[in-house]
Amino acid sequence: MNVSRRDFLRMCGVSAAAFGLTCTDVKAIETLLASSNAPAVIWLQGSSCNGCSISLLNRISDSSPKTIDELLLGPIDLIFHPNVMGPSGSEAVAAIRATKNYILVLEGGVPTAFDGMACIVWSENGKDVSYGEAIRSLAPGASKIICVGQCACFGGIPASGKNPTQIVSAASYTGMETINIAGCPTHPDWIVGTIAQLLAGNSVPLDEYGRPVSIFGETVHANCPRLGKEKAVTFGETDKCLMDLGCRGPSTFAPCPYQKWNNNVSWCVNAGSNCMGCTDPTFPTAESFYSPLGLSSFYGNKKKGRKDRRDDRDGRDDRD
Repeated sequence: MNVSRRDFLRMCGVSAAAFGLTCTDVKAIETLLASSNAPAVIWLQGSSCNGCSISLLNRISDSSPKTIDELLLGPIDLIFHPNVMGPSGSEAVAAIRATKNYILVLEGGVPTAFDGMACIVWSENGKDVSYGEAIRSLAPGASKIICVGQCACFGGIPASGKNPTQIVSAASYTGMETINIAGCPTHPDWIVGTIAQLLAGNSVPLDEYGRPVSIFGETVHANCPRLGKEKAVTFGETDKCLMDLGCRGPSTFAPCPYQKWNNNVSWCVNAGSNCMGCTDPTFPTAESFYSPLGLSSFYGNKKKGRKDRRDDRDGRDDRD
């Protein structure tokens, strides 16, 4: 089922505040979609659990477009996505090669060992094409490159530990500027909102890690409803601060407390868990998720530049 441009514009209008869109921006999207110049979307998947695609596909609305496939198969011209696209095999590859105006979305880290052949994305002319080779081929021609999820942005879980396939982040692998939508997984509205901003012709201000400031501009701690409340000494204590139980909220930049997850139903702390810092460049660290976060670590993370896991191939946690 395809969604009309009118439905997509209605969604942008209803969600304008969440996406940071003005009335002028929605009008610009309308003008673009009415022309033949609207960019296509090519979405590649590398070394990851595909959880960010699952998160995006779980986006549900009460009004049309009710599901993300309606959105991506309607006003946005989705050329390639392994889980959603209709074509397959040589037909799918031919569609990619014929596309000239596109946004490249990358999900997953890039294996560099074994000539990159630990991750094959398609076959072309009788030859297997690795994720890395596909990125090298498509990145230079993209109007914008969006890295979706922790693995693509910073290496994430696949790049942690011994890292036998020598995975690096897609962001560093491209050697180009990328918009990094961090998270493990990332929030579906962060993806949709960023694409909407690009369609509106807006620049997307980024922080030092390439993350949109409009999304990752404040810490979880700053907006937590448990901020300033009595500290919990064990899990399961209702409405108490989880700082002493390892909450990473003070050093994690994300809007989870007010945007929530599962279509605005809940989020980690509301469900009784501590924030595990899944949007932070160092995630996952060698530390236990339940080790208390000291003030020195908090201020160091917030004020000082940190190395992320992008080029960390030996599994070390490169904190300052």
